[in-house]
Amino acid sequence: MIDPEDRFFSMGVSFRCPRGPDSKAYADVWDWDQLRLIRLKGTVKLFPPEEDVETTILPPLADYIAPEVCAISFNDDGLLTGVSTDPEDDDSGFIGYLPLSLCPSLVDCPTVLFSQLSELERLGPGVDLVSYNDQTPASVDGQSFAFKFNPLDMPRRLHMAWKEINMLSKLPPHPNIIPFDRVVLGDVGSRVIGFTTKYIPGGTLANANQKRPFRFEWLQQLTQLVDYLNFELGIMHQDIAPRNLLVDPETEKIILFDFDWAANGEDYLLDNRDDLSGVVFTLYEIITNDTHFTSIPHWERNIDMVRDIEWTCRRELDSDVSKFRNFLNEWIATRQDKAEYFKAPKKLTWPALPNPPEYSVPFELGWTAEGETCWRTGPRTRRIALEKGQYCFRWERPPQSRLLKKQLESS
Repeated sequence: MIDPEDRFFSMGVSFRCPRGPDSKAYADVWDWDQLRLIRLKGTVKLFPPEEDVETTILPPLADYIAPEVCAISFNDDGLLTGVSTDPEDDDSGFIGYLPLSLCPSLVDCPTVLFSQLSELERLGPGVDLVSYNDQTPASVDGQSFAFKFNPLDMPRRLHMAWKEINMLSKLPPHPNIIPFDRVVLGDVGSRVIGFTTKYIPGGTLANANQKRPFRFEWLQQLTQLVDYLNFELGIMHQDIAPRNLLVDPETEKIILFDFDWAANGEDYLLDNRDDLSGVVFTLYEIITNDTHFTSIPHWERNIDMVRDIEWTCRRELDSDVSKFRNFLNEWIATRQDKAEYFKAPKKLTWPALPNPPEYSVPFELGWTAEGETCWRTGPRTRRIALEKGQYCFRWERPPQSRLLKKQLESS
């Protein structure tokens, strides 16, 4: 089940101008469990600036909101006063998912239809545990996969999703990288809506209750993997952390996943988010179970923050802490020439994210001072896309709590 702290995401608060104490205001909140946008309506008093109260108002009600409800109204005390099914209250963004035929970089990938996926669990925002009926000779009955998808129309998320599916599908097989499985296609128009990877059970290394000791060889594997990604492929993962590391119970090797923040050469490369720092802070967190450095922005962190202090061991290790730290320091000393990253001999390439064909269709958006209609092309709301007769993939689904209740009642 999705962590309650990660379930709701606020799109921000909008106010009616001029702003006064009784001015109308609303906040659009995304629900990662039901995969839909809910509008909360009230006054400025209900939504004080910079307080993000909307993500505390919605949770107690979210599982009880009917699917057709677009907005909920509240008084200044936060009490429910009404609901709306008016489509004008739904500002869900439209995503023109690309037909596979317009994605030459993915046409050779194995595929599976969305309708063939069976949901088993909701692992986190935009990640489900699924199974599907695979008829290939190498298939294994009961095998499950992680299905990753992006249902939000934010430009950054769209580009990150495009980059990740291309990067993972082109990465050479590696014992320490999550294996790519298939491109997931919508049933209408064979549109690319996500991808699957192998699912590895057992939880991530962020789980301090891991029963197995953390092995010295896993640190060696991680540093070797980072060197390979950085200096052979020109890839900077940029999000190395215990939450993105697994141990494969079949091979007993460490596995790195979640490449949505990864850089490919200079593309998407961020300052102070290098993989060397990621390894250092990851090892510190694993050994000490001290997570407070994760709350510090990357641009304010420096590896000397943890290199210059004592590491109190709070996790079982297969070797002394000094062995881990000495190896880490020796590895850091070999990584001083950052220019090697830009000279990677096997850099992966793929085309830029194409514009969806639907974006070329003009739509009406306001009027000029002379009263003439303004026509626009490009991104649009789902409401406008539907008015134009454009196909919209619908992600909405019942809350998982309701599905679990049905399962209990039927068992």
